[in-house]
Amino acid sequence: MLGPMSIQHAEPAGPPRGHVRVVYLGPVAPHWRVDSDFGDRNLIEELRQRILARLLLLPPHDPQFRRNRERIIRDAERENVLLDWDLGMPDGDEDDFAAPPEA
Repeated sequence: MLGPMSIQHAEPAGPPRGHVRVVYLGPVAPHWRVDSDFGDRNLIEELRQRILARLLLLPPHDPQFRRNRERIIRDAERENVLLDWDLGMPDGDEDDFAAPPEA
C-alpha cells in the first residue's frame, strides 16, 4: 500500500517501437507527409492517421500548429515512437514558424 507521499517511478520504456518523420510539404494543401523508417505497420499507421488529423489544412505558421505539435509529441512519447520534424528550415529557425508573422 502506498502512502500519500509515496513517489512512483515510471518503468523504463525500453527500445523505441518505431520511428516517424513529419515533413512539411509547403503552403499548398496537403501541407504534411508522415514517413516511417521502422516499426510495427499497424502502430505506425494509427499514429500517422492521428498526426494527419491534427495537422490537416494547418500550415506551421498557424497559431493552432504549436498546440497540435505538442499533442503529437505526447502521442509519440506515449506510444514510445521516435519523432522527427522536417519543417524545411535549418535547425533553430523552426520556432519562427510557431510565432505569428510580423506585420
